[in-house]
Amino acid sequence: MTTDVREDLGKVARTRAARGPGDAVGGVRGRYVVSPSSTMQVAELLRVAAQHGLAVVPRGSGSTLGWGAPPTRVDMVLDTRGIDGVVEHAAGDLVVTVRAGTPVRELQAVVAGGGQQLALDTPYPEATVGGTLAVAASGPRRLRYGTARDLLIGITFVRADGVVAKAGGKVVKNVAGYDFGKLLTGSYGTLGVITEAVFRLHPLPAARRVVTATFPDALAAGAAARSVLGSQVVPTAVELDGPGDAVRVTVLVEGVEAGVTARADAVAALIGPGAGQRDDLPSGVGVLPFTAGGTGIKVTSALTGVGPVLAAAHALAGEHGVDAAATATAAGVLHAGTGPDADPAAVAAWVDGLRAAAAPFGGTATVLTAPAAVRALVDLWGPVPGLDLMRRLKQELDPRGLLSPGRFVGGI
Repeated sequence: MTTDVREDLGKVARTRAARGPGDAVGGVRGRYVVSPSSTMQVAELLRVAAQHGLAVVPRGSGSTLGWGAPPTRVDMVLDTRGIDGVVEHAAGDLVVTVRAGTPVRELQAVVAGGGQQLALDTPYPEATVGGTLAVAASGPRRLRYGTARDLLIGITFVRADGVVAKAGGKVVKNVAGYDFGKLLTGSYGTLGVITEAVFRLHPLPAARRVVTATFPDALAAGAAARSVLGSQVVPTAVELDGPGDAVRVTVLVEGVEAGVTARADAVAALIGPGAGQRDDLPSGVGVLPFTAGGTGIKVTSALTGVGPVLAAAHALAGEHGVDAAATATAAGVLHAGTGPDADPAAVAAWVDGLRAAAAPFGGTATVLTAPAAVRALVDLWGPVPGLDLMRRLKQELDPRGLLSPGRFVGGI
């Protein structure tokens, strides 16, 4: 049977046996790695997988493959990097169509030639378009431009049964029924394999200016950030980072030269006499405060809670003896992390504390990635409204549970 499976897969696309840790997802190693080069090859591979009952996990660059829960099983790792390239850049319409295996930085290089950008921050330089959508990655610029869900206006994906489906298009519009672009974004590959995406673009700014100031704690930094948000400045990004006794506020202002200068001066006046200005973002801005092998947490909050929740992250880390780092954006998203050697019980207590701190501000805390010992002690997702609806949708699109089984909330 094994030989038949590999032969059937090999008739469609390049297929090899899984070789080592690089072919594992969350520590679960697959049996085969397949490398398609088109949507139609993905469709045929998923038909073969369905025929043989194979569990399939899509993989791009692998930079966020450790996020989410480990799959319950992996029979086939579907490497999307061969499905790459920009299909069409309609510069006049500020729209680009791109294949899912394309690195985001390559996409940015192409559209920059037309004076445009995909205004989406990715956590890792090598991240692919499909992987970025799968984990719903975003960064500080979401404050002005929104998230991947906001910038995505069309999507092509393959269902678990091998049927190719499309949603949206090249114009911004509402569609009847499911909004598959939004459903697939952040679904960790559990609803379909994304092969192509259509994004709304924005012009590259003519000028940018960065204003920074350091505050003695997160509460003061949060108050400064709120003063900027409450003004007429319209910043592109506002980030808070640093240790609990020296929290840096970084404000990015973009636009035309004359307007940027005036707005940057206004920001400096708002956040105090210690503010400085520069042309480039300081190192560390937009960088996640955790690395592979450690624990990484995403916390959401209402805007009023950014300072208090960041302060709580610092205080709770000290209380539980966790050597941790944390950053926050004024868009209401915080990231926190510890190293791989942190005590699992202390990290679990820290996560519980973060959830309690975020709750009064309508927030949640999700453990994006963690060592196995930490995963054993925490609920990665925490309380999730609408879980029953998510399960019904999974049942409708993937009734046999063959796509990334177990990777998403509630074991979906």
